Amino acid sequence: MKPILGFKAMFLCFTDGVSQFLLDFSLHGEEGKRSDKPQWLSKKQTEARYCKEHSGDERIARRSAEYFASKIETAISMLKRSIIEGVRFDYLLVDSWFTCSELLKFVVSRHFGCHLIGMIKMGKTKYETDLGNKTAPELIKALQKSKNVKYSRSIGYYTAIVSAKISSIKVCLFFYRRGKNGNWNALLTSDLKLDAKEAFRLYSRRWVIEVAHKEMKQNLKLGKNQCRDFAGQIAGISLCVLQYNILSYVKRYESYETIGGLFAEISKNSVELSVAEKIWLLIVEVINVIAEVLNCDAMVLTEQVISNDKQIKAVKQAFDRLTPAA
Repeated sequence: MKPILGFKAMFLCFTDGVSQFLLDFSLHGEEGKRSDKPQWLSKKQTEARYCKEHSGDERIARRSAEYFASKIETAISMLKRSIIEGVRFDYLLVDSWFTCSELLKFVVSRHFGCHLIGMIKMGKTKYETDLGNKTAPELIKALQKSKNVKYSRSIGYYTAIVSAKISSIKVCLFFYRRGKNGNWNALLTSDLKLDAKEAFRLYSRRWVIEVAHKEMKQNLKLGKNQCRDFAGQIAGISLCVLQYNILSYVKRYESYETIGGLFAEISKNSVELSVAEKIWLLIVEVINVIAEVLNCDAMVLTEQVISNDKQIKAVKQAFDRLTPAA
């Protein structure tokens, strides 16, 4: 019943809808809210910690500096390094924690025409719109009153759209709700040409990083390294990422590609579906049905199912209880 000091890992993933590759990562810790107990460690525990000095020119020293750095600043540094190395992307997909004006400004200022798609919190952040400066909950209420909510059969969600500005940057806000009693979720994008269906389809690719996390934890022992030295932790995760990228590359050509154009037609139905296609089909056709039966949010349930096997058992138990009643 005691907390254990750990760290958070942040990964940058590249996907083309067929395969995914991890480009960069960083490890982060948090000081905590109590100055007398940094990282929730007592003075005795702090003094007993393993400690090793590093010279300033060592790479591990630069890695150590990331530990308490801002995650937004580190994410931007990752993107800069990737762009310098020649990586180009159409969309940067992020969850609600990373959707902010700093990252938005960075993405839209790139010369190769990329855009941001991120989920936003239904919180107190205000957006400049024709309906006034309103928060996301206030905007969806106004859209409902004006009857601007539509049902999309293709994705199975009620949707609404509004143009807005954040830090003088034009964006589109897409609102989604599963069923009449579900909770509203919202996406923000700098691509003003997208509609609700396409934005939802593109954002669904972000879940491949959750799949990558799960596969690395289950098969490549991500997070199981017991080294006390921070350099050992960095090395362990680096090796794990390299292994994953090699396996992803091999799988791409074994399962996702046909052998030449000659057999393209006859092998079209036998080629294994890509990860993104599998996720899209399963999410839309299965998770949405489960979420509606259990009267819960489909997006939240999807992330829980991907990242936690126990959630699958919980869903099964719920259906077992519903079967006799039916």
